[in-house]
Order: sequence, then C-alpha cells, then structure tokens
Amino acid sequence: MKSLIASLTQQEDLNFLLTNRVPRAALTRFMGWFSKIENPLVRDFSILCWRLFSDLDLSEAKKTEFKSLHDCFVRELKPGLRPVDRDPKIVASPSDGIIGAFGTIRDGELYQIKGAPYALIDLVGDPALVETHRNGKFVTLRLTSSMYHRFHAPDDAHVERVTLIHGDTWNVNPIALKRIEKLFCKNERAVIRTRLNSGDALTLVPVAAILVASIRLHFLDLVLNGQTQGPLQFPCDVNVKKGEELGWFEHGSTIILLAPEHFEFCDNVSEWGRIRAGQALLRNPRG
Repeated sequence: MKSLIASLTQQEDLNFLLTNRVPRAALTRFMGWFSKIENPLVRDFSILCWRLFSDLDLSEAKKTEFKSLHDCFVRELKPGLRPVDRDPKIVASPSDGIIGAFGTIRDGELYQIKGAPYALIDLVGDPALVETHRNGKFVTLRLTSSMYHRFHAPDDAHVERVTLIHGDTWNVNPIALKRIEKLFCKNERAVIRTRLNSGDALTLVPVAAILVASIRLHFLDLVLNGQTQGPLQFPCDVNVKKGEELGWFEHGSTIILLAPEHFEFCDNVSEWGRIRAGQALLRNPRG
C-alpha cells in the first residue's frame, strides 16, 4: 500500500494537483485546527496516515506518546542526537533538511532551482538588507513533513529584528519549485536578522508552506502565521548561543540562509544532499 501511494505521489502532475490545486489557505487553517485535537483515536489515525505518505521515523523522539498530531509534528529529540559543530569558524546547519539551491548571490539575484532566478528584494522586502547580502552566499534547506521540525541558532549571534511577510502557502517541494516562479517570495515567511560575534550579518528566512504554515519563535514568545495581526516588524535585542533552539515549524517547509560573500561552503554541502541540525554548513575563513 505504502509503495503504491509513493508511486502515485511521484507522478509530477498528480503531485502538483493534489498539493497545490486545492484551496490552500482554507486547508491550512483546517489542518492547524485538526492537528491540535487531543483525542487518542484522531491522533492515532492521523499518525497512521502520515506514516503511509512519508518515511516518518519516531525512534529519535524524546516522547513515546503524543497528545495530538501537532505534538508529534513539533517533537523534541532525545538529548545528544544533534551535536553542534563547535569549531568557531563553522556556521552550523540550523535544521535537518535536504540541501536545495545554494551558491553566490549575483547582484541581488539568487535562484530556487537552476534556471529559476528570483530577486532578493522580493524575498526580504528591505533594500538595506539587500545591500547587506547583494553578493553574498545563500543556501536553501528543505524540511520534509516527516523530519525534525525544530531549528537552532547556526552560530553565536545577536538577533536584531524579525519581520513577518504575509503570503500564500504553496507546497515547496521540487515539483512546485519547477512550476511556480518566485515561489519563496510568494509564501508566508519570516526574516530573522542576526549579527554574529565576528560582526558579520547572517539572515535566516523560514518559509512556511501548505497545511500548518505557522512558525514559533521562542525569543518572541509568538506563533507567526496568516492570522497574526498588528505590526509585523519585531525589534529584538536577544543573544543566542550556537545550537540553541530558536523555534519550530508546525509542518515541513524551508529555511533560506543568507551569509557574507567571504564565507565558504563546507565540503559536505551538495545539492540534494541531506544535512542535520548542528552539522557544518558554512566556514568563515576570517575566523
């Protein structure tokens, strides 16, 4: 049964139809409500269905029993399973993920997949931040639905500001990235600006997606999503340590990391390669 479902969802047209040509916002709001139902029958049936459609593995989870589907989505791991690279020249991966597009930003232009460019200004919405990263480095980390959904500080840093940009909830899988231009610039996203101890600017852009498109940030004590009202810019004055948990996605999605131009990619970084939170991602040769 599982192999049949996997075969069907790998059909690009069908996959795109099932995950995008649906009432995305309404479905996302419904899942946000449904996933939090604390009923054993609902929980067990939901997790069973999730296993059918993915490679969900709960053996690393700290808990052995979950209150709800949402509780399972945002699960913590057993202590010590994501050790962080302590080399002071290393910027660690903030999350588990599949490495998508990465490389050098060319005069404010980067790409979601090869041959599909988009403008940095359309992603972050701030000309000053564009100038900071105009010719810097970028890397895209995609979290699938079954992965560990929490993300962490990639280095010791000072969080200066968070900006929430309202948007859509397109799927962010490779099939959608090939078909929807500037997809990351259309989806709900947060722009997290940090300054490393070296003085270098490092920006994280968590991009939400279909189903449970919410982002929880501990240092703001907020859940950011389409229902967030009022000011969407949040000035911060928070110091975080390398490896410290910053928050979580409530479903699989994407984190785009923007780094200075003198940073280098580590040898383990390759397109479609897998990486875990805490593993080496970028190197600052200036130390």
